[in-house]
Amino acid sequence: MSIILITPKKFIDQRGWFVETFNQRRFNEQISPLTFVQDNQSHSARTGTIRGMHFQRPPHAQAKLVSCLRGSIFDVVVDIRVGSPTFGKHVSVILSAENGKQLFIPVGFAHGLVTLEPGTEIQYKVSDFYAPECEDGLMWNDSQLAIDWPMKTGDVQLSQKDLEFRPFKEFVSPFGYDGTPLSLIEV
Repeated sequence: MSIILITPKKFIDQRGWFVETFNQRRFNEQISPLTFVQDNQSHSARTGTIRGMHFQRPPHAQAKLVSCLRGSIFDVVVDIRVGSPTFGKHVSVILSAENGKQLFIPVGFAHGLVTLEPGTEIQYKVSDFYAPECEDGLMWNDSQLAIDWPMKTGDVQLSQKDLEFRPFKEFVSPFGYDGTPLSLIEV
């Protein structure tokens, strides 16, 4: 399955605007027959806050639908499916409150982001409940992943957990390839 960048339709009038941010029926028809079971929200006080590169291992692997409610982020997705011709490759996008775009990330991908503005807020839906025993991640600045983060290493803030993730070369993936190489599709 591909990474999908969604631009919800915005209705604007003299009062402001309205957006339907999620519709289960439309999502199932246009993106994937998938049910989200948990919504998460994060607030990052400063620019340069990195969260990632995160994923949950089976049996509690999670697909995500990520939105930026305030501020903006540089959002990154890495293919971690064994056998994929794009294993270890990534795509990145800018999500912001202004552009209103959402990013759908299927199971089998690591996800990370860096805030581009202070006071940035992110919301994401997940397809399985948080399971601490399945929580995992990759080193955010691993040279093998070659992610071109928009800030210097000294300008970032990470949690202790994110600082301790292993490099990609030591990673043994529990995810198999589904036949669709990493690609970013806009809808």
